[in-house]
Amino acid sequence: MFVELCNNLGRMARLQVLLAAILFGTTGTAQALGPDASTPLTVGASRILIGGVVLATLALARGGLRGRWPLPLVVLSGIGVAVYQLAFFQAVADTGVAIGAIVAIGSGPVFAGLLERIVDGRWPDRRWLAATTLATTGVAVLTLASVSEASLSATGIGLALVSGAGYATYTVVAKRLLRLGHGPIPVMGASFGVGALLLLPVLAFGDTAWLRTGEGVTLALYLGLVPTALAYLLFAGGLRHLDASEVTTIVLAEPLTATVLGAIVLDERIGVAGAVGAALVLAGLAVLAAPGRQRRPETAEVPL
Repeated sequence: MFVELCNNLGRMARLQVLLAAILFGTTGTAQALGPDASTPLTVGASRILIGGVVLATLALARGGLRGRWPLPLVVLSGIGVAVYQLAFFQAVADTGVAIGAIVAIGSGPVFAGLLERIVDGRWPDRRWLAATTLATTGVAVLTLASVSEASLSATGIGLALVSGAGYATYTVVAKRLLRLGHGPIPVMGASFGVGALLLLPVLAFGDTAWLRTGEGVTLALYLGLVPTALAYLLFAGGLRHLDASEVTTIVLAEPLTATVLGAIVLDERIGVAGAVGAALVLAGLAVLAAPGRQRRPETAEVPL
């Protein structure tokens, strides 16, 4: 019975993370449909500001931010949120969406696995390795398939790696906070609240003229409420029962979602190579979803 319960928790957790990844994947299409005057850095900062305020407010309303919190971990998680956003959007501007996505999103599971080794003293299992190899290869094929004129920038690739490290950092640190008994809403509220504070200067000194239009407000609200606040609540709920390395692999469904939406909404062609990449991502996710031996959940049972 205990093994069956663990299996059910694992399946539900993976579904939550998968739904979060699907929501993450809508951001590119939303930006494409938004105002032309919007700038990548201020879009990312406004997204985190709105999402962070919502998550922090929910955490405060539930009393989840009371008690003793390890301040260094909270600050580190917030730094990871801010670094991921700024580095990713700037990397995309420097070296293009395809290459930026390959390096940033594809490197996330690798960084997470390395960080878990440092923090927990163990490597992820073989199933994670197989799934990550399949899904990361799929992301590379999927994004390269959309490149018409590839332009490489050493600075852009470096920033994309920094972005992947930031993404992995806040995922691993959030996992540690959950293990310490803090609930998913408080953990996300604290992490994104700190991230929002760190990104305030970007909005204060950046070009925010696009936010003074109806389209701009709609874009900012959507990005802040749906693929940030809602998505990261699902993300944290799944992270309670899964390793950070496994979570970052499941989130590789994000570029798959973005590609499908691009084809349907923006009339972008996928092609044979794109279909192969999508199949590899799905194969990687299927490996993680397959029944296997489950470890006992390591986090406290704190209600969402």
